[in-house]
Amino acid sequence: MKTSTALTLLVLLAGPVHAADVRYSVKAECGGKARCFTSVQAALDASARDDSGNWVIVDIAPGHYHEKVTVSRPQTKLRGHGAGKTRIEYDAVAQTAGHYHRNAWGTPGSATVTVDADLVTIDGLTIENSYDFLANDTLPAGDANKISNSQGVAILADVHSDRVMLSHTALIGNQDTLFANGKRLLIRKGFISGNVDFIFGNGQVLIEDSTIESRRRATAFAPGEFQSFVLAPSTPLSQEIGIVVYRSRLTREAGVPDGSVALGRPWHPTTTFADGRYADPNAVGQATFIDCFMDAHIRNDHWTEMAGTARDGTKTARFLPQDSRFFESGSSGPGGAHSDIGIKWTAKPDIRHIHAVFFDGWTSAK
Repeated sequence: MKTSTALTLLVLLAGPVHAADVRYSVKAECGGKARCFTSVQAALDASARDDSGNWVIVDIAPGHYHEKVTVSRPQTKLRGHGAGKTRIEYDAVAQTAGHYHRNAWGTPGSATVTVDADLVTIDGLTIENSYDFLANDTLPAGDANKISNSQGVAILADVHSDRVMLSHTALIGNQDTLFANGKRLLIRKGFISGNVDFIFGNGQVLIEDSTIESRRRATAFAPGEFQSFVLAPSTPLSQEIGIVVYRSRLTREAGVPDGSVALGRPWHPTTTFADGRYADPNAVGQATFIDCFMDAHIRNDHWTEMAGTARDGTKTARFLPQDSRFFESGSSGPGGAHSDIGIKWTAKPDIRHIHAVFFDGWTSAK
């Protein structure tokens, strides 16, 4: 009787018993091993048929995987062997990638990895869009071979995504590397590289303890012209948090000049309304940098404007940083000092409040 009582107490203290995580593996040679696949997507397709409600873990062996990948099952973990060893790469570009997307949109269609589910974790990988952006950037305006839609997304957090966490993962691209088009995306101890608007979208993104590297351009620029932009948020006015960068380092690769990069610019996506199709006036981007190191490539103004679609259909509407929800505090390094450009938004978000809002209902990521 005493033994039975003790066992019962142990079970109650331990909490409910859950079945073990279901594991799949990806490697070049499986040798007949169960739940082993030679492509990441094949493993994900198999795991999507698991309706147990348990977490699924997909272990990806060291190697280079040239494929487009979509994660559609909630509670899925993709686990590599380190960003320097496990790499998923594809070279789609928006100009020709519309057939990959449900609405034939090229930019999201170009994504190497698409996450379209709740509770997804990615750890220890490199995810790269390897489209040769610089070769196209080199071509002069008017060249018949130059394409205008040169966006190449590395990772897309799609419309059904929420509570997505990336850790020790590298996201490599040029224009539009990270597209936040869902709810919450957390990046910790990561690496993100790109040049034009390479972290953008209407979702909530929190980047902590990471490196954000600006990459060079190949086109010619007039003196004083911005060459690149780190963030391009299109945050809905109804949403308090947009893109937050905390305790991270803004660096540059060789060839990126001093004072040539803006922290961000406000993106107002072209949207269809009852009275026409034009830039969404309610997409008032929110971006925050807190306690970040900034190298000398960041210009003293820090923020700049962005063009949008006017009501007559031309790209003549101008959206100013002064009218956006941009804020920074604790910036340091050669690019940390900044001039007052007259931003009208007076809120001063602190990281404790941001964490409280961002992690509401997501206790596992705290």
